[in-house]
Amino acid sequence: MSGQSTLVPGELSPTRTVPGNIRRPEYVGRPAPTPYTGPERQSPETIEAMRTAGRIAARAMAAAAEAIAPGVTTDELDRIAHAYMVDHGAYPSTLGYRGFPKSLCTSVNEVICHGIPDSTVLRDGDIINLDVTAYIGGVHGDTNATYLVGDVDEESRLLVERTRESLNRAIKAVRPGRQINVIGRVIESYAKRFGYGVVRDFTGHGINTSFHSGLIIPHYDSPDATTVIEPGMTFTIEPMLTLGTHTYDMWDDGWTVVTKDRRRTAQFEHTLVVTDSGAEILTLP
Repeated sequence: MSGQSTLVPGELSPTRTVPGNIRRPEYVGRPAPTPYTGPERQSPETIEAMRTAGRIAARAMAAAAEAIAPGVTTDELDRIAHAYMVDHGAYPSTLGYRGFPKSLCTSVNEVICHGIPDSTVLRDGDIINLDVTAYIGGVHGDTNATYLVGDVDEESRLLVERTRESLNRAIKAVRPGRQINVIGRVIESYAKRFGYGVVRDFTGHGINTSFHSGLIIPHYDSPDATTVIEPGMTFTIEPMLTLGTHTYDMWDDGWTVVTKDRRRTAQFEHTLVVTDSGAEILTLP
């Protein structure tokens, strides 16, 4: 239940391999990606390729989610998602991104984001977020969702349900001509109804041929997020809500972000393209 002990790092398994015929993103084997200098509005061809990448990411996440149960390791979930992506000709975008060692992120309980799959065993009552990104056809598709492990307490279950709803409300708020900050305004106002914290320092982002294009999508009402939404823009919305504080600590691995008060947190994400009347979700299975 939510009173379980806090997480500690587990043991990493060897790096998984990707067949040589699968195209790698340009950052693999390098310390950091080349900064993106292209447009935020994408061509119909790029958007169609992103539909393929998004669909593979969503299906890889669903395949891993089927295995979620008490006693399963987060590394096993990584194995399943990795196998699905490479079996369908996609490269797992996180593998080798700025040195990240695995093919998806597994964030359990108090982990806000970027948890590294390892020997950690899921326990009855845990919640876990799977964050999967697939690269194929020269583009990325990025999605995540939080799942219940066994018999989960009501407080945690409601957090998960309401975080999903905050994403749904934010997607409905996307309209050409509005500023980006409408997204965070909708999320923050909904979260405040329940006293939840809204994580500020980790955001949604532009995505296309680049994993992170430089466009920032805050999940709170940021006065700086004045970019006007335009048809053809592609970006993620991925709210992270917490039962307590939105402030955080980071583990020594340089990736795993945990709530400072070690209370639970949930997250959901879709990759979107802006249409003439709203937004199309590109990460549906």
